[in-house]
Amino acid sequence: MNAATHSRIAGFIWDICNLLRGTYKRNEYRKVILPLTVLRRFDCLLAPTKERALEAAKANKGKSENFIRQKLQGITRHPFYNLSPFDMTRLLDDPDHLAANLNQYINGFSDNVREVMECFNFTVQIETMDKHNLLYEVIKKFTGPDIDLSFPGYSIDQANVQMGYVFEELIRIGAEQANEEAGEHFTPREVVHLMVDLLVTPDKDLAKGAKVKLIYDPACGTGGMLSVTEQRIIDLNAQARPKLFGQELNDETWAVCQSNMLIMGKGDDATIIRGNTFTGDGLRKDEQNRKINFQYMLANPPFGVEWKQQQAFIQNERNHLGYDGRFGAGLPRISDGSFLFLQHMLSKMRGPKRGGSRIAIVFSGSPLFSGGAGSGESDIRRWIIENDWLEAVVAMPEQLFYNTSIAAYLWILGNCKESHRKGKIQLVDARNFWTPLRTNMGQKRREIGVDAIADIVKIFGDFRDGETRDFPSRPAYVVSKIFDNEDFGYRKITVERPLKLNFRLSPERIGRLEQESGFRKIAESKKKQETARRREIKEGQARQKQIRRLLAAFAGSRGRKLYQDRKVFLADLRKVASQKNCRLSAAEVGCILSALGARDPAAAPCADSRGRPEPDAE
Repeated sequence: MNAATHSRIAGFIWDICNLLRGTYKRNEYRKVILPLTVLRRFDCLLAPTKERALEAAKANKGKSENFIRQKLQGITRHPFYNLSPFDMTRLLDDPDHLAANLNQYINGFSDNVREVMECFNFTVQIETMDKHNLLYEVIKKFTGPDIDLSFPGYSIDQANVQMGYVFEELIRIGAEQANEEAGEHFTPREVVHLMVDLLVTPDKDLAKGAKVKLIYDPACGTGGMLSVTEQRIIDLNAQARPKLFGQELNDETWAVCQSNMLIMGKGDDATIIRGNTFTGDGLRKDEQNRKINFQYMLANPPFGVEWKQQQAFIQNERNHLGYDGRFGAGLPRISDGSFLFLQHMLSKMRGPKRGGSRIAIVFSGSPLFSGGAGSGESDIRRWIIENDWLEAVVAMPEQLFYNTSIAAYLWILGNCKESHRKGKIQLVDARNFWTPLRTNMGQKRREIGVDAIADIVKIFGDFRDGETRDFPSRPAYVVSKIFDNEDFGYRKITVERPLKLNFRLSPERIGRLEQESGFRKIAESKKKQETARRREIKEGQARQKQIRRLLAAFAGSRGRKLYQDRKVFLADLRKVASQKNCRLSAAEVGCILSALGARDPAAAPCADSRGRPEPDAE
């Protein structure tokens, strides 16, 4: 099936949305379309074995649930089954009881499918459509001749791939209609192909024999990254047996992902956990209470999404577990949790003696540049580089993603670097490796072609400093730079110039005293009673006169002497104040110093009460 065909199918399904208009808002259409698409695909897959499954269930009634499950899955050749006498076409035979029969049909599925439909919250949509007399027409559309999700003429594997394309298109349009945030997006297949190829390039034993590879995505979304990774590994080694692991927070998205895994027949070879990766790591340990590690990890975590709701849990884990937990290296700013995902993945690496692990993660520019030395982001980067885990950073073309035009970067990490890469980091500039799409898809206006992917992977594999490429739009430029780890290290040092002031009792400087806010406040009052307020103002004005007389006397005894040492000036000021019986407060001294002082590079540095130089704030 080509792109036009699966786009046509997805377009037909979304045309059904015209029936929903008015009853549903535009951003709610997918609440109906996605679960019905999943349900119809399950229906088509089970159709050839429907009667045999019902007969087997009847013949084995009373036997253990586990026995019946294995028996029925053996008949359907899928990790699910349905024991309802209905299918989606037969449901239309009884329009008056369609809603009840549809619910019965859904309840006839095996537990794994029922959980998916519960996460879609589809019973609510059935009730809504039935109430507004939409249910019959919508089901009729899905079972009509214009769409056949059994994909006749295709093998089961080919059909599953095509179904994956349909899902991808539906989700893209749904996200566009829901106007989701830039960070909430899924990864185009060509980007996943590039990520996988960059990961497997150094893996010398991947093509040797029946290798079991554990693949993990901590923010798996609809599962596209896991599916594409599995297929790419099988393309490289038909004997390989990838096992897929993921976790997803959003119930609806998890339901799509789990549906996809069931449709592909993954069964025990796919474990998709529902819940928050940070506060409820569902893949921390296996059934034998052993820590789970993965060979390949890929992720495209949301860009710039805050983690405030999980802040207490994450900080508690860091404070109590430190480096024995996931976040010992540091915590990023609350507005972007991207680095939390990477730290989580690094905690799941298997040791180098067991073959090690490799990671590919999509980041925006923020994890590269945000945070100065000593910040959480900087400490995390330092921890990664000092452990020699970062292999390469690949700058990607803009406008690659469906729902955001943000520039993206691929980070490639691992704890099993090849010898020539040890202590080195490669920067690959792939910003010009793109071709325009014939038809824009949301904000996706570009794609990375097969040849471009191969060239980027070659640049990464060749590991040559200063390698160049020619592009029609610009002359040859460098696409690969190699740096030592130490080149990325820096410390932030604050250089403070000492405060140097001179003081003179000139009429001009004494006149500046009147502009000092602290001096003006002496004659102000906040009291509400008028009599008390007038008394306080009068007392303040008298105090101001006393200070003016003090400075006049000081000027008369010292003339226009220039003081280039604040300590000497203060000593003389206090001496005159004592003679005039005018004890100055700290605030009043501050006003006088501010008015009579001026910066002077030739003056002695000002020091605090402990003799330490004071910094010049300007």
